[in-house]
Amino acid sequence: MIPRYSRPEMVAIWSPETKFRIWYEIEAHACDAMADLGVIPRENAEAVWKAKDVEFDVARIDEIEAVTKHDVIAFLTHLAEHVGSDEARFVHQGMTSSDVLDTCFNVQLTRAADILIEDMGLLLAALKRRAMEHKNTVRVGRSHGIHAEPTTMGLTFARFYAEMDRNLTRLKTARSEIATGAISGAVGTFANIDPRVEEHVCEKLGLSPEPVSTQIIPRDRHAAFFAALGVIASSIENVATEVRHMQRTEVLEGAEFFSAGQKGSSAMPHKRNPVLTENLTGQARMIRSYAMPAMENVALWHERDISHSSVERFIGPDACITLDFALARLTGVIDKLLVYPERMQANLDRMGGLVHSQRVLLALTQKGMSRENAYAAVQRNAMKVWESDGRLSLLDLLKADDEVTGVLSEAQLEEKFDLEYHFKHVDTIFERVFAEEQEEG
Repeated sequence: MIPRYSRPEMVAIWSPETKFRIWYEIEAHACDAMADLGVIPRENAEAVWKAKDVEFDVARIDEIEAVTKHDVIAFLTHLAEHVGSDEARFVHQGMTSSDVLDTCFNVQLTRAADILIEDMGLLLAALKRRAMEHKNTVRVGRSHGIHAEPTTMGLTFARFYAEMDRNLTRLKTARSEIATGAISGAVGTFANIDPRVEEHVCEKLGLSPEPVSTQIIPRDRHAAFFAALGVIASSIENVATEVRHMQRTEVLEGAEFFSAGQKGSSAMPHKRNPVLTENLTGQARMIRSYAMPAMENVALWHERDISHSSVERFIGPDACITLDFALARLTGVIDKLLVYPERMQANLDRMGGLVHSQRVLLALTQKGMSRENAYAAVQRNAMKVWESDGRLSLLDLLKADDEVTGVLSEAQLEEKFDLEYHFKHVDTIFERVFAEEQEEG
């Protein structure tokens, strides 16, 4: 976790103080359930709650762990210092360390997911607003980085909205799948603890009991969770890459907001670089990298080992904290993104009408010319436009081509260069993307 790329609310979830507070709640709720079942005296369960307002001393727990070499035992020892050793003697009865560690980890992941879901909502709102704003802002569509056919900036934003909306669904599914807890004891057989204790603890913590937990919660759940974060990160990079391309000097159809006093280069005062989206590209690489070790954690020895433990100490906080920051940063980029419609139009017009070549090709075939001959006729004129770097007009060249004008009149050719033709279904696409939200509204 790097402070530069961290936000306080998400960081707090992964702090030692929060972790020990969750451990305490797991143990206290388990004691309540065992008291209800008559397994331990009620007064002992109530005594544990004397520590409900205690701020656990992280340094003291670390000091104890330095001797015990066991984090959960160190915490339980510290808890007994607050509750009293006799009163705390039933704490952790029938439980194993993984009951506390795994249940806590999943509580942290579900809380992190809640923040990420809120982040996604804000990003979606920004994308929708910009999509509506630029629904009819004309720009050239590109394939392989080369001019293809006309599109709109609104469709670009709508495409990213739809992608992020799918990611929101994935994130909600991942949250649901990770929201399980286990209080099943050594090797998960409930031999020394009643399953009803697990049910009580999970209910109090907003989790569902894990159906089969061996001694740990199965790590396929965690693999799916971190994979979902990785997909979201890839989508962030997808948007960031588009912004970076738009900001290239030769394109300059859009740009990150450049604030007063901001400097783009230590050497060149004229520079305005896409630093935020370049940064997001790097963060996406890191978030994706956490998915692989999460998948490798699925295969563990027999009922448990701890090869997954050190991995999760890294990837849990790092992936969630970084994605939280990245989503917030991307939302800011979209909110303030500078869009240059005039440059979009100029870029569209730059290559002498080549973007209309397909319409001419189709019109020729519809008039009876073979596709091979129609393609050749349009292409030989298009190549002249390419070679002139757009100084020649495709329409003018086609009008001067006897083979073409023998099939299509000048008026018919001119009609094929109508820009508005390409946008007749924009409303349909927008209805598809935003229909569900409009119905809910």
